[in-house]
Amino acid sequence: MKLIKNAANRLVPSEVNGQKQIAFQGIGKYKPEGRKANPPIRSCIDYPSNGNKVVKNLKEALKKCGIKDGMTISTHHHLRDGDTLTNYLFDIIHSMGIKNIRWFPSASFPIHEHLIQYLEDGTIHHIEGSMNGPLGKFVSEGKMKGVGVLRSHGGRYQAIQDGEVHIDIAVIAAPTADPFGNANGVYGKSACGGLGFALADSQYADKVIVVTDNLVPFPCIPWQILGNYVDCVVEVESLGDPSKIVSGTTEITKSPDRLLIAEYIAEFMDAAGIIKEGFSFQAGAGGTSLAFIPFLKEKMKSKGVKARFVRGGSTKYLVELLEEGLTDYILDGQTFDLEGVRSMRENPNHIMTSPFVSYNYHGKGNIASMVDAAVLGATEVDINFNANVVTHSDGYLLHGIGGWQNCLFSKCTILAVPSFRDRIPIIVDEVTTLCGPGELIDVVITERGIAINPRRKDLINAVKKSLLPIRSIKDIQKEVYEICGGKPQKPKLNKNKVVAIVKWVDGTVLDSIYKVEN
Repeated sequence: MKLIKNAANRLVPSEVNGQKQIAFQGIGKYKPEGRKANPPIRSCIDYPSNGNKVVKNLKEALKKCGIKDGMTISTHHHLRDGDTLTNYLFDIIHSMGIKNIRWFPSASFPIHEHLIQYLEDGTIHHIEGSMNGPLGKFVSEGKMKGVGVLRSHGGRYQAIQDGEVHIDIAVIAAPTADPFGNANGVYGKSACGGLGFALADSQYADKVIVVTDNLVPFPCIPWQILGNYVDCVVEVESLGDPSKIVSGTTEITKSPDRLLIAEYIAEFMDAAGIIKEGFSFQAGAGGTSLAFIPFLKEKMKSKGVKARFVRGGSTKYLVELLEEGLTDYILDGQTFDLEGVRSMRENPNHIMTSPFVSYNYHGKGNIASMVDAAVLGATEVDINFNANVVTHSDGYLLHGIGGWQNCLFSKCTILAVPSFRDRIPIIVDEVTTLCGPGELIDVVITERGIAINPRRKDLINAVKKSLLPIRSIKDIQKEVYEICGGKPQKPKLNKNKVVAIVKWVDGTVLDSIYKVEN
């Protein structure tokens, strides 16, 4: 594998899984040419005139869609760690003797450890999608036949739209669907909220199979997936474990250090002048990201302001803002708890979004750049504000990118991170894996202080008279090194063996992930 140095000074392969790659050229430097990909033209004469596309089982649907060796099969992750459908899908593909599938999920979860056997026997050649838990460990140990490709949520949409990834068969898990293929995720026993991550799959794939455990008479309303894109509908007993699709409650952290970080976030946003009438923000579903919302909420009430919109991953905490009149809209990429599902079903101002409108970099703008502040996490940050979200200090690939890269384009990107985890410092000299260039990361907030990127002189000036613990990132790093007994050891990596690559939002290659040597 030939490695070349990109604009971030990282060595990346020029070819991956037989496809030529473009090395990262810098923020905003690469502009695509050509036209969007197109699915094949279809005719109504090939489909039932009564609109009934129900096929007796998933195996028959796969046969009807012409499955064969080497195809690209896509799935989505709205069912999260309750997704047993994907495991069942590959059980069937394996039983049919199909080999060398490129699996193209929007994300994987620990439940998909079941698929390691199919990576080992050649049913699945490689994964192009965020790899969480056991699959990430399997890949990090160099056991996958092909090279993994990690993309952000927006990057995945971009790859489909640009024709970089051609989906042969999309399998869409739908908590509710009708025989025509219209589908949504807000009703049914497996309700998970919106199905926005499956939108590109439905529109661009050659063949589309909708699988549901709640088949209703036509029309299925609302239709988040349009039946006009769908070839086959399959009814199954269960899509998965509903208790793991959404949690009953998503809990705020109880850690004093994490709560202090959450309070600092709200204080910083106030001091920087971000909290004002009509502002917007995005926060994830991690304990610290959730914890800052109540602090923010109190500041909004005391100032008498409300947000125009908030971005989710929605949780009960964002729903409270909407239902208490503190925001006009929730623009929701995916729902993380039962209250989010209920709200999307009941509140007309709780809007399902897709990566196309939220994050797609190869479009005529997107929502991410309109957000006033995005509060994100990271596994590592370095002294140049570069950040890592996919590998840990031991080099293992255990997380996906999600929408993290796309959110870096907000007007103020805040990384909320503890200064150390398990006595391992989080602020390092150089990140193990580069996922986000430092020029897009504005503020790092830890329990030991707040570091503002020197590029953001406007933020530095805005908060200089505040009582906040503003420090240089090197000062925080030095203190933590003293507490933890020095610099963390670098992971033992085989730099001759690339096991996965990290794509930037424009489709170029930002970094390589190497095999971990035990």
